[in-house]
Amino acid sequence: MSDEVKKRLEAFGYLFKKSDEGLLKWAEGKTEKRILNRCGLSEVPEELADAAADMAAGEFLFAKKTLFPDDISCIDLAAAVKRIEVGDTNTVFAVGEGSRTDEQRLELFLDRLMERGEEQFSRYRRIQW
Repeated sequence: MSDEVKKRLEAFGYLFKKSDEGLLKWAEGKTEKRILNRCGLSEVPEELADAAADMAAGEFLFAKKTLFPDDISCIDLAAAVKRIEVGDTNTVFAVGEGSRTDEQRLELFLDRLMERGEEQFSRYRRIQW
C-alpha cells in the first residue's frame, strides 16, 4: 500500500521524506486494522485498496498536522479541498469553500479522506461468532 499512499500524498503536494517511513507504516497499519475490524476479515480485499490508500493518507496527514504542523504547510488547501484526482477517481469538495478558513478546509479534507470508502465496507462484511 505504501506506493499508493505516497502517490496520493504527492498529488496533494506533500513532499515525502525518508523520516516519514515510520509514521506512514503506522497510518497504514491503523487503516488496515480499521477495515479488518469493521468487516470481520483477515485481509483487506483488493477492491478496497484505493479506499485504504486514501484513508491511510488521511491518517498520515492528520498525524502530521497534530505533531508537525509545519511539515504540511506545502499543501495547497484551495486545490486539495476543491478537487482530488487519483487515477480514474475524481472527487470535488466545493461546498462552502469560500466561507471556511484554511484550518477548516484542512479538517474537512482530512475527515473526508479518513472516511472514504466506508460505504463500501458493508459489501465485504462478515458475521463473526
